[in-house]
Amino acid sequence: MDKKFWLVLGAIAAIFVGIWYFGGDKKTDTDTGSMQPTSHIKGKLDSKVALVEYGDFQCPVCGNYYPLVTQLVEKYKDKISFQFRHLPLTNVHPNALAAARASEAASEQDKFWEMYDQLFLNQATWSQSASATKYFEQYATQAGADLERYKVDAAAPKTNKLVNADVAAFKKTGDTVSTPTFYLNGKKLDLKTLLDAEGRPSIEKFSQVIDAKLKETGQQ
Repeated sequence: MDKKFWLVLGAIAAIFVGIWYFGGDKKTDTDTGSMQPTSHIKGKLDSKVALVEYGDFQCPVCGNYYPLVTQLVEKYKDKISFQFRHLPLTNVHPNALAAARASEAASEQDKFWEMYDQLFLNQATWSQSASATKYFEQYATQAGADLERYKVDAAAPKTNKLVNADVAAFKKTGDTVSTPTFYLNGKKLDLKTLLDAEGRPSIEKFSQVIDAKLKETGQQ
């Protein structure tokens, strides 16, 4: 066999190696251990009407819904419960998992909702950062957490498992992975029905859906 044959064979082999390397299965850590999904809930905890959001702190659409959700929780705080669970879209949002971990680290000091607010209010800043950790530490301090304890908890394996448990819970629904995804008493809401005529999230539209469920369950 001449030299040309071996060069061609080598080139073909290199192509297949490249396909395997760049297109291969890039597995992420999905270990949940025996961890249960998170239970970050506020509002009327024993309500018959429960709104659950699976969200991604780096998702711009989640950021757009954040003010609306905040208004809804305040409006219905004595009537419904609101729960946030993690669904970081790591393929498109490189800082999403770290942000979820940051919120869980703050939660170890009962500062989840304070960190939740910080992450959404400052989304435009840390989302663009190549080293978002410094921002998360700043937000943890602003949320009232002890920084040294926060750092330990942010690096703990338990934190990843909590986030993974939420992701696993979402996958059990069989629904398409997208954020935000809202469930009202277990039924997925169509985001298109929650928009106004200009295509913006509407508190009026969202309120109509919640009011109907409150009436259905005898809460109104």
